[in-house]
Amino acid sequence: MMNKISQFFNNLGVKLLHGLWSVADKLLVKLLGEPKVASFYKQLDAFKAKYFDTKEEVLASIGIDKEAQYYLQIKKLWRAFAWTVFVGVFYLVTIETNFLWLTGEMPSVGELQNPKLSQSSEIYSADGVLLGKFFQENRTPIKNFNEISPYLVKALVATEDARFYEHSGIDFRAMFGVAVGILQGGERGGGSTITQQLAKNLFKTRKKEGVAKKGLLGFVPGVNKLIIKTKEWLTAIKLERYYTKDEIILWYLNTVDFGSNSYGIKVAAKRYFNTSTDSLNIQEAAVLIGMQKATTTYNPIRYRNKPLEENKSWKRRNVVLSQMVKYGYLPKAKYDSLALLPIVLKEHEESPYDGTGNYFKVAVAKYLNEWAAKNEIELDLYRDGLKIITTIDSRLQTYAEDAVSEGMRSIQKTFDGHWAGKNPWVDEKGVEIPGFIDTVAKRTEYYKSLVKKYPDNQDSVWYYMKKVKRKMWVYARNGVGEEQMEMTPYDSIQYYKKFLQAGMMTMDPFTGHIKAWVGGLDFKYFKYDHVKQGKRQPGSTFKPFVYTAAIDGPKDLSPCYEMRDEPFELEVEEKGEIKIWRPNNADGHFSYATMPIKRALAKSINSITAKLTNEVGPDTVMYYAKQMGITSPLSPVASIGLGSFDVSLYEMVGAYSAFINEGIHAEPLLVSEIQDQNGNVIQHFDPESRRVIKKESALLMRNMLEGTIYEGGTGSSLLWGDGAKLLPEKNRYQPAFAGKTGTTSNHSDGWFMGMTNNLVTGVWVGGDDRSIHFRTGALGEGSKTAMPLYRRFMLKIKADPDLEQYHPTPFEKLDQKKFTKQFSCTGYYGPARSDSTSRDSTGVSSDSIAAPVYNNESRPDSTLR
Repeated sequence: MMNKISQFFNNLGVKLLHGLWSVADKLLVKLLGEPKVASFYKQLDAFKAKYFDTKEEVLASIGIDKEAQYYLQIKKLWRAFAWTVFVGVFYLVTIETNFLWLTGEMPSVGELQNPKLSQSSEIYSADGVLLGKFFQENRTPIKNFNEISPYLVKALVATEDARFYEHSGIDFRAMFGVAVGILQGGERGGGSTITQQLAKNLFKTRKKEGVAKKGLLGFVPGVNKLIIKTKEWLTAIKLERYYTKDEIILWYLNTVDFGSNSYGIKVAAKRYFNTSTDSLNIQEAAVLIGMQKATTTYNPIRYRNKPLEENKSWKRRNVVLSQMVKYGYLPKAKYDSLALLPIVLKEHEESPYDGTGNYFKVAVAKYLNEWAAKNEIELDLYRDGLKIITTIDSRLQTYAEDAVSEGMRSIQKTFDGHWAGKNPWVDEKGVEIPGFIDTVAKRTEYYKSLVKKYPDNQDSVWYYMKKVKRKMWVYARNGVGEEQMEMTPYDSIQYYKKFLQAGMMTMDPFTGHIKAWVGGLDFKYFKYDHVKQGKRQPGSTFKPFVYTAAIDGPKDLSPCYEMRDEPFELEVEEKGEIKIWRPNNADGHFSYATMPIKRALAKSINSITAKLTNEVGPDTVMYYAKQMGITSPLSPVASIGLGSFDVSLYEMVGAYSAFINEGIHAEPLLVSEIQDQNGNVIQHFDPESRRVIKKESALLMRNMLEGTIYEGGTGSSLLWGDGAKLLPEKNRYQPAFAGKTGTTSNHSDGWFMGMTNNLVTGVWVGGDDRSIHFRTGALGEGSKTAMPLYRRFMLKIKADPDLEQYHPTPFEKLDQKKFTKQFSCTGYYGPARSDSTSRDSTGVSSDSIAAPVYNNESRPDSTLR
């Protein structure tokens, strides 16, 4: 029985050994490659066949006498050696296969051949200009070894791995030197090769978390370090198989951190020396390589104003240079001269919000993330190294930003003078809202942090809010850019709340391509986007949807359909109460003149618009607004035609595209293409369009909206003064612009929607809170706030000969013979009207019926920095 048990275990042991050797064989193939392993076995078989036939012959050939005195001791030593080899092979197999989940995962062949490196995604304009980046680690890898300065390679090898070109991933001689140094009590540096460091950087072998990645033994102190080091060795050997030495250096320089949010050599060269990697000189290369020992300690920015004897970065640079001398990469005489030179920095710090179009970049990120989620696509803008081609034209974007910045400086100066000595946050009666700033202050993160710190002491909270001053950079009120001021947090809230804000968007009405997007004054200080994020009452800019419903809808009216400018009243229900709604004209008077609706739109007559809304039906007006691109909530109430519901500038620009595009609505498009880090197209975005009104209706509406500019309405101010330069040299008086101004109650919002043959542009101006506004129409109407920004924008375009395709050109003159409806109207027309939505005789605002009333709406606050 015992013999059978013994035989069973012997057989089991043989099977285990065979199985283990099979796994070890596969491991050797993975590490060394099948050709090398096959060659080794072939040589071993040939050696055995040539020299040995039996076990006794083997023993005799090497002079072993079984009867010798020390035979048993030697046999034990050999057995111990064999078991050591066995355990070593078993350990390596366990590491490689994650046997019983003991040691955690290893990089797969696919990961080794195509390692994924976290890198920034780049955003480009349609005309090929880099607009900015999305990144957590600012990294743009170099893909060609020839783009690297040879000084970088020499400095790296001399400092980090002198025998780099001699070993195959692990330098045992260097490891032995380190061990000897430690035993002697000295310091010989690390024994890791460049390839091992690359393995660590690429696959984060020391930062793996979780049982699946670390393995059960990965949580055992001491053992975990041995496992990590072994993984680095095995990965390094594999990397040497898959990549050349030059490729390994290229990968290494692309992966390492150079401090100051600079990852990879390309970004580091730009960050510290504002140059490309192939243009780095020898001392600059030495500085960057020297930082690899400690990116903070040896960061040259820390010592920019310190003497050389205190400059650790300078000293480290010279150590790198001396290593280059030691290994023959630099003559001693050259070193002697270079070592005396100071470090000359040319800093160029990059942030995700460098360049233009920062509000647009945020919108792009949101759009792409929503698209990816909808299509179940994994997309990480901050790590995937994507190339995002947008629809923006960099030149139009720059002109739009400049127009808003320059124009708002002037408007802000007027606003400050208008409210001199008073606070601009007032109620419907013009009385300052008590506690307004206190309410805003309580929404800030700084206030909330003080409440946490002093939960039972409001006096302390307000002391730090109102009494403790500090220096802070703020958006300049009267200058350009920013300025440093000393104020309390409470003062800063008051300072920022007195700013008027603005938004501008322009797009190609045929393709939907957005060409410029300005969400506010300055993204650094005002994060809230007034193009798409912000929604406000559009006032008279909503009226064209009423007239479109009248002409294109069931009533099938003509632009020459006549209506009388006279008082109009209607019973309406508001909050369960029946009221009489009597919308007034902005100047409080009625002309009692009968006029075509074409002229009523040009003069922005509220009474006629209200009557026309009632005649065609508020539900029809809502239908057409939705059809043409308004996606915000609307209700079919009497005041809808006067712009009583909040909409975004983004929606309005898209909706107006149908007037230029012959009745076809083009959906606004931000991105035209996404490419992966290798230039492969992931997705191409095609324009989306659909017919929303008849072609004739669109042409008639465009013709009617020309009247706002050319028939003496408030829109005619577009052509005043320097605006005359916008008129084409030929056919100077043939219309080249169409559009509509808009102003809401109390002049809280100023709008202008402008159209040319090839661009639709929307502009909004107002306070972050609706209670902040001008007090008079003479200053606060859309024709005085929003339209001047549009005029500036168009003047800049007109002055640029390279943008001739966007220059305003006369619209095609309509031929009455080709239309079923009359549009050339004659007769008596009353005086020009303001475009403001005004108060009615009952005291009820004409833009408040069945719509929310906002006297002091909360808005995201960007006052505390």
